[in-house]
Amino acid sequence: MTRYAAVLPRVLLCLAPLVYGAWLAWHEWVFRQAMPAAPVFNFIAAAPAQRPEPLDPVAVATVFGLSTSEALARSAEPLQLRASFVASSGASRALLAGAQGQRIYQVGDRLPGGSVLRRIEVGRVVLWRNGREEWLALEQPVKRLLLAAGPSTGAESSIYLRPTSAKPQSE
Repeated sequence: MTRYAAVLPRVLLCLAPLVYGAWLAWHEWVFRQAMPAAPVFNFIAAAPAQRPEPLDPVAVATVFGLSTSEALARSAEPLQLRASFVASSGASRALLAGAQGQRIYQVGDRLPGGSVLRRIEVGRVVLWRNGREEWLALEQPVKRLLLAAGPSTGAESSIYLRPTSAKPQSE
């Protein structure tokens, strides 16, 4: 009996997981038998997606507040553009003259006629008046006072500096 007593716990230890696995498999089979049948779907061939029409560039520009230069009208403001100071840093200014005199304006300033200075360019300014953009140009042709430096064609100097490797002599 002692021989069986020593082997019996080992056999039960090996059989216990097998019996438990068989019991779980039986419960899974019973559960699946009790489930209703899966519905069968009829897949209808879908019509190909219609390609959207391309967007109108003018409409997109209008939505973003942009407009072409041809769409701008000449301003009816009683102002004259005397000078425009365009800076790359965004601190541009415009000198406008009206009935009250001359004054320097920057982008976003309200003008005497009720319009707003929207953009400052080299030869003109763009105003926002009555829900549309208008432009006001310089009266005289644009003359740039500060010209970009080009290649110089000056006379060459007659004095040339040449490096020397000799040490200067002390006397």
